[in-house]
Amino acid sequence: MNIEEFRDYCLAKPHVEETLPFGEDTLVYKVAGKMFAMCSLNSYAEGVNLKCDPERAVELREQYPAIQPGYHMNKKHWNTIYPEAFLPMGLLPELIDHSYELVVKCLPKKVRVELGV
Repeated sequence: MNIEEFRDYCLAKPHVEETLPFGEDTLVYKVAGKMFAMCSLNSYAEGVNLKCDPERAVELREQYPAIQPGYHMNKKHWNTIYPEAFLPMGLLPELIDHSYELVVKCLPKKVRVELGV
């Protein structure tokens, strides 16, 4: 998955907005104002950050060298995934989905109802 595919995949999710809160180089994807994905425009190959269930995060890091604790993030809840390293086909989209779903699940019920998610 290249950066354009990553961007399109994130933006295709319901109610997602793309922001640049950390400068012109860092794309941040949010749902209801809560971040679920982040990547650099200029250094995409150096990793994308995705939220992850803490237990699953540990399992993924043990299984795949291309998945590391979240760079500049809470390492318990975030992973940095090197998208151009060897990963099984379909794993990165699955991890984007997981990150998005974790954030949606934690939104207040009222917000989830308003968004229809």
